[in-house]
Amino acid sequence: MSLETNNTVIAYGVYLAIAIPLTVWVARTLHKNGRIFLVDCFHGNENLADSVNHLLVVGFYLMNIGFVSLYMKLELDVENTKGIFEACSGKLGVVMLILGVMHFFNLYVLTRMRKRATWDTMGPPVQPAGTLAR
Repeated sequence: MSLETNNTVIAYGVYLAIAIPLTVWVARTLHKNGRIFLVDCFHGNENLADSVNHLLVVGFYLMNIGFVSLYMKLELDVENTKGIFEACSGKLGVVMLILGVMHFFNLYVLTRMRKRATWDTMGPPVQPAGTLAR
């Protein structure tokens, strides 16, 4: 095994050692803080909100860890320590951007669900005072 191959394997290890815990941290944060939105969306039905919240986290893990795994491969062998940092920073930057996009997508969907839930329970904006004369 050559030095370049060792550095490439080290880069893979560093990448996975950062990307996987980062994904877990984001998923836990979304799970913990997204619950209140889901309870509101489902009109206080906590069992349904918790179930949907769990399913969202499972999907989040599958998508992001799948992406991290598929995106791991480096096109060229890493030759030195500088190359390890450059390879990892590029890969991790893309992973963080994807996690951010997933986070904002989740916020967008939860906010729309919450708005729809509040619109469904609201009455007309102003009670009619009568009819208009013609």
